[in-house]
Amino acid sequence: MEFEILPVTRYAQNCSIVWCEKTSRAAVIDPGGDLSEILNFIELLELEPEVALITHGHFDHCGGAAQFAEMTGARIEGPHRGDEHVVARLEQMGERYGVPARTYVPARWLEHGDRIRFGEEELEVLHCPGHCQGHVAYFSRSRRQAFVGDILFRHTIGAWEHPDGNLPLLIHSIRSRLFTLGDDVGFVPGHGPTSTIGHERRENPFVGDEAFARWCARFPGSEDPALGHAPQA
Repeated sequence: MEFEILPVTRYAQNCSIVWCEKTSRAAVIDPGGDLSEILNFIELLELEPEVALITHGHFDHCGGAAQFAEMTGARIEGPHRGDEHVVARLEQMGERYGVPARTYVPARWLEHGDRIRFGEEELEVLHCPGHCQGHVAYFSRSRRQAFVGDILFRHTIGAWEHPDGNLPLLIHSIRSRLFTLGDDVGFVPGHGPTSTIGHERRENPFVGDEAFARWCARFPGSEDPALGHAPQA
């Protein structure tokens, strides 16, 4: 499996093009916009786009998915149904923030543990709510590579200060679904530079081991932060 990252839209959202080297069949993760750049890359490498995978329903990540599917014949999968109400508002949100966006109905709403196949490659689906209710990540076990959208970033975490956000649940998703993949796993975030699980476990000031120990000390009995309380400002 190979992949390339193309920042798209005015928000520099990381669209990942992932392909099977043997068959040239590809998955495009979060085709949020700037479709000409995505299609040019696909044409340059002579790839066959099979599926558009969506991490979550925010317009910069999936606003271009409907058009991409129409132009290529690729099916759309994801995110989790918890973001169905967000996907339904794509056009409205795109207009508000100046990014072309269209709503869509995926071929499949994804569940934790689902598998995505393209060519001879497979990605595992990890439901990771907290940034929003239906957020998912995609993991290649053979390549030791994850694509995590807006859950986890280098030295920070996804936003939670909005109606669909939940800080304790976000921390729980990172610690229980991403950190358990292994320190050697690299990941592509929704924006900004790549990192590894091990680096974030050691250095991340929000969810690293030291930060998590401080959380548990502040909220005794909340070793599972999804059962505890978000810190008060």
